[in-house]
Amino acid sequence: MTKYRSRLLIALITLIIVVLLGLGIVLGQLYKNDYFNNFNDRLTNEINIVSYFIEDKGGISSLKVQEIDEIGEVLKTRVTIVDDHGVILFDTESDKTRMSKHVEIIEEVLSGKGQKEREGKYSYGSQVQYFWKTIERNGQIEGYLFLSTKVNEMRDVYNHLWWVLSVSLGLALLVIILLGSKITSRYTKPIESATNVAIELAKGNYRARTYEDHIDETGMLSASINVLARNLQELMKSQEMQQDRLSTLIENMGSGLILIDKRGYINLINKTYKETFQVDPGEYLYRLYHEVIEHKEISSLVEEIFMTEKKIKKQVVLPLSIERRYFEVYGVPIISSHNVWKGVLLVFHEITELKKLEQVRKDFVANVSHELKTPITSIKGFSETLLDGAMEDKQTLEAFINIILKESDRLQMLVEDLLELSRIEQHGFNLNIENLDLNKHISEAVTMVEARASEKKITLELKADRSSTMIPGDGNRLKQVFINLLTNAIAYTPSGGAVSVEIINQPGNAIVHVRDTGIGMDSSEIPRIFERFYRVDKARSRNSGGTGLGLAIVKHIMEAHKGAIEVQSEVGKGTMFTLKFKKEMDKF
Repeated sequence: MTKYRSRLLIALITLIIVVLLGLGIVLGQLYKNDYFNNFNDRLTNEINIVSYFIEDKGGISSLKVQEIDEIGEVLKTRVTIVDDHGVILFDTESDKTRMSKHVEIIEEVLSGKGQKEREGKYSYGSQVQYFWKTIERNGQIEGYLFLSTKVNEMRDVYNHLWWVLSVSLGLALLVIILLGSKITSRYTKPIESATNVAIELAKGNYRARTYEDHIDETGMLSASINVLARNLQELMKSQEMQQDRLSTLIENMGSGLILIDKRGYINLINKTYKETFQVDPGEYLYRLYHEVIEHKEISSLVEEIFMTEKKIKKQVVLPLSIERRYFEVYGVPIISSHNVWKGVLLVFHEITELKKLEQVRKDFVANVSHELKTPITSIKGFSETLLDGAMEDKQTLEAFINIILKESDRLQMLVEDLLELSRIEQHGFNLNIENLDLNKHISEAVTMVEARASEKKITLELKADRSSTMIPGDGNRLKQVFINLLTNAIAYTPSGGAVSVEIINQPGNAIVHVRDTGIGMDSSEIPRIFERFYRVDKARSRNSGGTGLGLAIVKHIMEAHKGAIEVQSEVGKGTMFTLKFKKEMDKF
């Protein structure tokens, strides 16, 4: 903005200088012309007076040299009188060295004049001016009078004039610079401030403001700039707030999102999409969708939206890493209010857990139906047999009634386990936490299954320190855990095998190992053994009277105690369950 002020000041000064120079030239020329006219008029009058004096005196012959010298001294001019043939009779110039040129000029004047000319003037360059006139006596030309003077005086006056004009111009220029600087500063300062604020606004600094110290047009400009800045600042704040809200919503929404522009280039992917599909934004953004999206189902869906310009909802199964995951994909065309095509928006709702829960529900219904069907079918079959006449045989009647009782007990056990599992899985399930001796509760559980182990001739061993192992927990629930594990170990261990329980007391933790020398299981089956109704050996499990819910109950009770359960198994060699308990009460 300093350049603008300088340009304005320079333009103003230049204009004034040109005007002053033009005025000086015009005034100088006018003064010069006026001086020349006065100079010519003066010499004309002087030569007329001198010629009249000579003629009145009686002519050239009556003149004296002293009189001519006095006239030249008074008039401050060179007076020369020649006869009618051009011979110099009188001359007031004392320097005879310049006489030859003077004579030549006189001869040139006389030879060039007309016969009827009685007076005239002649300029010798720009230095000497000659005026001449005839001297007559009795109507006849007696001679000629010449007055010559140098024009140095006029040049001095002219130079003095220009000196005065130069000094005046310089003083005027100084005054103009001072006044012009103040004037331009006064009127350009608001413009400079407004320009600087406009530049800051263009850079995005909407806090910039300008001064409002005038009530004229510049003040109105400053006020308008400030109003504009405030409006832009408020608009930007509102836009930033909306942008932050939108960004937060997009980045933290639970579904993956991808935005594709009208040319097919990906412009936006949110955090959930990046985490779900494990993609690098640098490889995804601003590239064509069909070049970076690996799944053909998604590319086909986007292509269909581009072609039909309609909403599409579709469930797809996509292989991600080592698992298959289910997604419900919503595809929406983005069309502006002016029916201008903007692009496509895809939203990925992951429904893998819902699918798993749905499958679990289906499996649960199928398993429950199957588990209930077997004892009910047995009870119904033996009852019908008895009604058909078998009840007449006392031995057969007693055997059938025992079978019906056994199946009824099994049915009751299944219902009780289902109810127990349902109670444990409820959010409101509470434990009666107290400090208990783990050794004591495990010893009681071992005692409760000793009879069953003896029936199969299985060695049952408890390994524990003599000192008590204290942990916080619900004694009844933990005893249920140990009984279920020991019952399973005995059920899946052939006769003559061994089952052992080892308690390890560690700082901060208590470890319990339940080992058996049973049939074991394949590593692929280990992740599923805690599912409801899952059996490694279905025939053996059912014959043992199990419901298939024991390990599911064990898992939920351990999770409620903030504990952990691990399984190690090898086919034909046996299985080991490892339970880890925390000793600190504040962990619950």
